[in-house]
Amino acid sequence: MKKKVLTLLICGLALIATSQNTPEKSQKQSVEKSIFGIQTGFAGLWINNELKLSNQIALRTELGFDAYDNDDFYPNAGFLLTTVITLEPRWYYNLDKRSSKSKRIDNNSGNFFSLKTSFRSDDLLLDFGDDNNAQIVDNLSIIPTWGIRRNLGKHFNYETGIGVGYIQYFSKNAGFSKNKGETAVNLHLRIGYQF
Repeated sequence: MKKKVLTLLICGLALIATSQNTPEKSQKQSVEKSIFGIQTGFAGLWINNELKLSNQIALRTELGFDAYDNDDFYPNAGFLLTTVITLEPRWYYNLDKRSSKSKRIDNNSGNFFSLKTSFRSDDLLLDFGDDNNAQIVDNLSIIPTWGIRRNLGKHFNYETGIGVGYIQYFSKNAGFSKNKGETAVNLHLRIGYQF
């Protein structure tokens, strides 16, 4: 009887020991706790921070300058850079898959879906046109976006994204007869540096 109990105990321990997952396979991959960086592209310059909300979701906050087309309201304004404040929750949906293929996920390198919400204001405006009194109409855009971020070395990265959403112009506040809303497109290609 003692031999049977001892044999069952050893077999049971062997099954328990082999059924345990290794920490690397059982642990979910996660976005970084907080990353800070600067990016530039063909349409501006931005500083940003991504703060971890969950293993796959980060909240990106961004302050920068966007290139701005002002033809609808001020056709003689020329090329402008306007301040932009952006809040963008991002879902990095493929971190586990990238990690399982031994691809980098540091600095939130992966594919993402986001809801890019940006506010542009006339408060601080850089004017490169002929009109010294250039103005813009304050506006708010909300654009669902799909994108990717990849690392180039330890600190550099590139990012691209595309999305279609909505922009609301607060033109009544600038003296026009009514506010205006229309379809907005987010198409970006940026290179950046993570601190």
